Amino acid sequence: MPKIADIQETPNPNAVKFILKEPVSHGTSHSFKTADSAEGDVLARSLFELPDVVSVFYMDKMITVEKTDEVEWDELLPAIAVPIRAAASVAPANGNGSGAAASVGGAIAAAASDDPKIAQIDALLDEKIRPYLASDGGWLEILELEDHTLKIRYQGACGSCPSSLSGTLMAIENMIREEIDPDITVVAV
Repeated sequence: MPKIADIQETPNPNAVKFILKEPVSHGTSHSFKTADSAEGDVLARSLFELPDVVSVFYMDKMITVEKTDEVEWDELLPAIAVPIRAAASVAPANGNGSGAAASVGGAIAAAASDDPKIAQIDALLDEKIRPYLASDGGWLEILELEDHTLKIRYQGACGSCPSSLSGTLMAIENMIREEIDPDITVVAV
């Protein structure tokens, strides 16, 4: 059962990030925008059973929960802590108790594609973008690169944060254009 090490605000006023002492996944992100999508996931389903929870994102030792505008965090945080503390932590990645998590990244398209440009973009995102998004309770994954359009999906606190869809998206596009291909356009879906 993971213990909560810290609770942090995010740039999204409706999302809070829980830092755990034990991991609930190793190097894989889990994002749920609806209770129906969480049906097969015990942790996410238990959080959606609470009123006013609208999205759940977790990976490694982080869980981000987003709420509706109608409820205050002071009312909801104690209730959210209960299913988080009851969640199963995962065994170390190497199985011997001293494990480091598997490398993080592995977006859908990067994992499934042999396109060297997607691999370059994924490595750039791992190095320069994802750590900052994770520190704010979010993440992003590459969905596809078609022609010169890169489609990405924000997750966690970033999924509904206005700055993700404006400033952050422009910064990502500028960085990719500067370091990989000047013709790429980045869109969030």
